[in-house]
Parts: sequence; C-alpha cells; structure tokens
Amino acid sequence: MIKTIHCIASLLLLTSTTTAFSSWVPNRKSVSNYRITTRQVTADAHSSTTAASSASDDASVDWDMSLFSPAKINLFLRIIRKREDGFHDLASLFQTIGFGDYLHIKKLGSDAEDDVLTCNMEGVPTDRTNLVMRAVDLVREKTGIKDQFFQMDLVKYVPHQAGLGGGSGNAAAALYGVNELLGNPATLEELVEWSGELGSDITFFLSEGTAYCTGRGEIMTPVPPLPNSAGTKLCIVKPDIGLSTPSVFKALEYDKLSKADPENVLQIFQTEGVSPSEDEKFINDLERPAFKVLPDLEELKNDLISCGFETVMMSGSGTSIFCIGSTSDPEKFSNLIESRDDVNVYSTEFINRDGNGWYTSPDDTSTKIQ
Repeated sequence: MIKTIHCIASLLLLTSTTTAFSSWVPNRKSVSNYRITTRQVTADAHSSTTAASSASDDASVDWDMSLFSPAKINLFLRIIRKREDGFHDLASLFQTIGFGDYLHIKKLGSDAEDDVLTCNMEGVPTDRTNLVMRAVDLVREKTGIKDQFFQMDLVKYVPHQAGLGGGSGNAAAALYGVNELLGNPATLEELVEWSGELGSDITFFLSEGTAYCTGRGEIMTPVPPLPNSAGTKLCIVKPDIGLSTPSVFKALEYDKLSKADPENVLQIFQTEGVSPSEDEKFINDLERPAFKVLPDLEELKNDLISCGFETVMMSGSGTSIFCIGSTSDPEKFSNLIESRDDVNVYSTEFINRDGNGWYTSPDDTSTKIQ
C-alpha cells in the first residue's frame, strides 16, 4: 500500500479552521491507496466537472449536471426486531457528511439506444446491477419518459463495505439528477416513495441531510439539523477489510441488543446535539456482531478511544469508525495511523442541504444545470 499522510498535524485538529485540510490531490485511479481528506476530494472532483471525466477516454464531455453524492453516518442505530420477510426493523438517526462521490450526467441525443455509465473505481459494476443505472431505469418507468438516455460518470471515493451508504447516495443523486434533466416530471415526494423499491438507505439521501429512519430504513422522518451541529468536524477511519451486511446481521445476539427507546434517544440528540453527554445516545446495535465477526475492528475502536476523541463509534454495519471532535492526544493518534498500513483516514464535517437544491461538498460549487 502507498502510505501518504499530508499535514497530519493539522488533520488532527478537526475542530479548527480550514487548515485542517491539505491541498494535495490524489491520483483518482488509485484513490483507495491513499489517505485523503474531503477537500482534496472536492478539488479533484471539481476539476472533472469542467474537464475530463474520471473513467472515460473522452476528455471533451460537457456535462449537463454534476452532483455531489455525500456519504452518511448513523449517529445511533437500534435493531428493533427481525421481520417475517427476513429483514430487520430498525430505528436510526442518519446524518450526511461532506465526504462523498460525484455523479456527472449528460442527456444523450435522440439516436442513443441505451445509457452509458463509467466509473473510476476498480470493481464497481457499470451495467444494470449498479444502483445508478437502476435508478435511471426507475425514473423512466415511473414517468413514462422512455426515449431519453444518459451518459454518466461516477467518480467514487467512498469505499464499499464501509457503512457509509456510498452506493445508496449514488442512486439518490441519480434519481434527483435525471428527474431534473427531464424537467421535473416527478415531485420530490414521488422520488422518495419510489426510492424504497431500490434499497433501504436511498430514501434518506433525498432528505435535507438529517433524518430519523425506521422500517428497513426506507421510512424517513426528516428532522431539523441538530443543535450546534453545522460544520461539526469528524474523521472517518476505514480499515481496508470490509464486512458484508448479511454477515453482521447473521451474528446478531438479540438478547444483547440495547434496551434504549429510540424515540427517547432521538429526543436527546434533538436537545443536546452531538456534544458529549451522560445520557446513552451513541448506540449501534451492529457493533457487537461486527466485532464478533472481525475482532480487530473492536481493537481499532479501542485504540481510537484511547486517543481522546469526544465520541468514537462504528457507522452502520461497518467497517468505518467515526471520531467526532478533536483528539486530546494528537501525537498518539498520529503514531497509531502511522503504524497501520491497513487503514485510511478521511477528515470531513456534517453537511445539510436546503430545500431549493442538492447537496454541495464543503467549499464546492460544482453543481450545475445547463
């Protein structure tokens, strides 16, 4: 693995100013081999909105729309019960963050016979198994506009099997973007309704960035941004190894799940935000089974706790671990990351969108419609 840490001292000061981010830009084709920060991603992907696509050999594409596709974290995640259909009912507070991917979209001419999807990340399918392609098909099916095809380029930075909702966010961006380029034949409420046909987490990304999700995750209740949460700094620590969601759920021990009432936990967050608290609010019922399947992940979390972050918790079904606030021992954190060739660290912050537009990455204005 290529191991790169740039301005590590400033990276550690996650609650400080923009000096927490460097200007070094990774090679897009080998991004998984680098330890990078959100604004490095922003600078790199922003340049691709006006020039070449990441994966296509055609450097002259003038994209009609370029959308930021944020990742998410779960501030709490309670597993309620296993359903008769094999899925689980859950209750979770989702929050978008300023680390994510980019989706570039262009309407093709009337002679086009199919969509075209390219992607920079090795191993990501570009056929109709990709949620982006499925989202485009869904919009055509529901609106009846079946004679318009699209060229799309997905610039991915969010790793898979991370618990960050990368693929779901991509699908939501595709739903929103294609609908915009078709002249908004569907309302946002209709997109939200349709999104549940594609997957559990996609619905959330059609919120404004903070939402309480129940059912399989597809029942979304938007909530206002948490108190004093705008721009909250955090870092995502992602081991190279991943975990499949089914393997984590298979290891669930139902008698060891939290007994906390998710409605009460939500109220605590809405009152206190993400500040440290004596109340039990940072809960993830999937941590215990994930640690059972992958004991090294629990060791990594404990190492990060010992670095003095305000909050350390696994996101979703893992394997990403988020650390909110600044570390009280920057040297220890630096030494920990230096000693691990198998982790990547992404510094980022909480983001939300207003109801009049899509998400933008911090300090990025690349979203456009021509």
